[in-house]
Amino acid sequence: MQDDDQGNPSLPEDWCRRWVSSVRDYAVIGLSRDGTIRTWNVGGEQIHGFSSEEVIGRHFGMFHTPEDRARGAAAAALETARRTGRSESEGWRIRRDGSRFWASVVITALKDEQGHIAGFAKIVRDMTDKRIAHEAVVESEQRFRMLVNGVTDYAIFMLSPDGTITNWNAGARRIKGFSAEEVIGSHFSRFYTPEDTAAGLPEHGLSIAANEGRFESEGWRVRKDGQRFWAHVVIDAIRSEDGTLVGFAKITRDITERMDASRQLEETRMALFRAQKMEAVGKLTGGVAHDFNNLLQILRGNLELLDSRHHRDSWTRERVNKAIDAVDRGSKLASQLLAFGRQQPLQPVVINLAAALRGMDDLLRRALGETIRVETVVAGGLWNTLVDIHQLENVILNLAINARDAMPDGGKLTMELSNAMLDDEYIATVPDVAAGQYVLLAVTDTGTGMQQDVVERAFDPFFTTKPEGQGTGLGLSMAYGFVKQSGGHIKIYSELDHGTTVKIYLPRSAKPAIEPPPRMRTPVRGGTETILVVEDDQKVQTTAIDTLTELGYHVLKADDAQQALTVLRSGVDVDLLFSDVVMPGPVRSTDMAAQAVTLLPRLKVLFTSGYTHNAIVHGGRLDPGVELLSKPYSREQLAHKVRQMLDSGKDALANNGSVVERADSAQTLRILLVDDDGNLSEAINELIRLLGHAPKFTTSPEEALGWLREEPFDVVITDIRMPGIDGVEFARQAAAIQPSIRLVFSSGYEMPAVPPLPFRWAALRKPFTLEELGAVLQGFSD
Repeated sequence: MQDDDQGNPSLPEDWCRRWVSSVRDYAVIGLSRDGTIRTWNVGGEQIHGFSSEEVIGRHFGMFHTPEDRARGAAAAALETARRTGRSESEGWRIRRDGSRFWASVVITALKDEQGHIAGFAKIVRDMTDKRIAHEAVVESEQRFRMLVNGVTDYAIFMLSPDGTITNWNAGARRIKGFSAEEVIGSHFSRFYTPEDTAAGLPEHGLSIAANEGRFESEGWRVRKDGQRFWAHVVIDAIRSEDGTLVGFAKITRDITERMDASRQLEETRMALFRAQKMEAVGKLTGGVAHDFNNLLQILRGNLELLDSRHHRDSWTRERVNKAIDAVDRGSKLASQLLAFGRQQPLQPVVINLAAALRGMDDLLRRALGETIRVETVVAGGLWNTLVDIHQLENVILNLAINARDAMPDGGKLTMELSNAMLDDEYIATVPDVAAGQYVLLAVTDTGTGMQQDVVERAFDPFFTTKPEGQGTGLGLSMAYGFVKQSGGHIKIYSELDHGTTVKIYLPRSAKPAIEPPPRMRTPVRGGTETILVVEDDQKVQTTAIDTLTELGYHVLKADDAQQALTVLRSGVDVDLLFSDVVMPGPVRSTDMAAQAVTLLPRLKVLFTSGYTHNAIVHGGRLDPGVELLSKPYSREQLAHKVRQMLDSGKDALANNGSVVERADSAQTLRILLVDDDGNLSEAINELIRLLGHAPKFTTSPEEALGWLREEPFDVVITDIRMPGIDGVEFARQAAAIQPSIRLVFSSGYEMPAVPPLPFRWAALRKPFTLEELGAVLQGFSD
């Protein structure tokens, strides 16, 4: 052993070699100048998995991944070590079994006595566990960032101890409108309102969070566009392990909708209260309107009959006219109640309100007097709307009279028509209104105006600010109910001593408009046709019969629907059925009318009622094809409506008659009708007679089979679905009894798929017309 310059004994060379060879945690590899492996220790075998015999003499690039070999990573590492004396890196390396591990690699250049590079020493350490742990931390941080940044319902951002914004998530951008670049580095007080900033609320929040660890509040905040929103804010203090304040975490949530919901809930409570009042009034109108209008009808009809007989007596005529005026006022009151309860039967048509408003000009000027100036303003390109024009005219007249009363010393009434759009922001305050396009009618006066509490109650039924006896409090209520029933919106704007504006929004219609009906009184015309009056109230019935008789008509009567059907089945020729809608008894008036038209296809049906409810009115509108004369009606109104319907049916009468005439000239068929519905069987039986054939009907398939065994028939008409035996099986048995029989299957359902049948048959879908039945029977008689 030799001593070094300091007198310490030097380690033998073989001892160093044995130490390198025995190290297991590091692969210590000797490389030649070109990177060929010259030495290999047990650590290399442990980490790389190769024995020394498998690697010595091969290039160390064999441990690199294919992608590293493709870009010359091994040569680059040697070049760095050759140039700088050392190369240090981390990366993926390959084991003998092909698996990868994360390696820390240090390559040191070895030089001889002359300073020339003799080779390289390469030390490799397996850092896979640390790499996995590091990646887990990085992934965890990335996931946390993604989580925070992915939250869009909350603004989550960090503040420095003095309130400077240090980061910004996507929710903050969505809620506040700023990008991260616009806010990072600025003070968070920029989101507060000017008044809150002046009051020191931002600093107050940070102070409480710093002292107590948390601050929570609600208040107005400002978005980038200047819009305010109601925010719920939480500020949490963030401290290091030693307790030093390093900043704050701030979470903001936009709860404007929740605040609006609370406000709307209160408004809904008030609306519910108003709706309950409306429902109570609606029930009241439904309960009494029918009887009330019947009484008015009796009064009016008899008064007009008296007037027609004593028209030369001026004293009598004056009193009769006063009584008729009182009936008109009562009728108007009932109509307003129905309108408020949204139960009046509307007959809407597509119309341009400009023409309708111009047609009311003279009427309004007469109603308002000379002290009121009327101005009408119509915007260009006015849209059409679907509305009951007669009811709308009543609304306009009511509004105009209210305006006149608010201007006792005279003034100006302005009516404006224009197109309007109600957007989502507006309808958020009126939840029962749909967003979309509307036609706006604004009625403005220069009168006394109303206080806000009066405006809020203006639509309530029976509420009025007028002196007792000068108003029922139903005018605006009626307008409100009508507009709502029409799918529109109505709003009052008023200020005391500055006038009032009532705005009515009616939904736009894309269909073409019709011309408004002319305002003219047509002469009363009667006729000689036959009318069947169906009315359960004897006094109303008598009045109607007397009025129609006076007009020249031949009048029949029935007390209920069943009696009316008996009259119609008797074979009498009736031109018009004039029936009340609401009547007692098992048969409804609408069902009676349907059967009546089946019996007499040329028959016209006119309903009358003081309260239709849901019999012929659905969705607030008359059912298609239904004609209604509301009670109480005048003699002129009755005469005009009856004449209008009878005249409109003349062309149809000629067309309907052609089928019957052809049937009369065709072969008479013996027909057996089988249907478990007795009423329907009677109606079809009469239709068959009308077509000139010889029918016989029963509700029992068994009885029908018995008849077939006893007498011949040409045609059997049978229902598909019957108790005991279905129509197809009945038809088989009938054909077995009389093989030449022909079958007609009649059903309210689609004809089911049936196998080939050994007889001639046809199908009729209920309800069928007289023409359809005649065509089928005509085919059998050819």
